Amino acid sequence: MHEASRFCGYGAEVAARLSEQCFHYLEAPVLRVAGFDIPYPPPHLEEYHLPSVDRILDAVDRLQWLQTRPAGKAGD
Repeated sequence: MHEASRFCGYGAEVAARLSEQCFHYLEAPVLRVAGFDIPYPPPHLEEYHLPSVDRILDAVDRLQWLQTRPAGKAGD
C-alpha cells in the first residue's frame, strides 16, 4: 500500500521484484493498493485519491488463499 499512483509507483517496482525473486515462496499473489492513476489532486480532494481502509480490505478479500500447511500443528 502506498499513496503514489499504481502505474510507475514505488509499489510497482517492489511488487515486480517480489514476483520475480520470491514467486515460489509466496502464499498468495502480490496485490497493490495505491492512489489512482491520475495527477495528484488538490488538497480538498486528496482523501478520495489516497488508499482507504475499505480499498485495502477489498484487496485482502480478492486474495486466493490456499491451504498449504498441514492442519493441527501448533505454532503454524
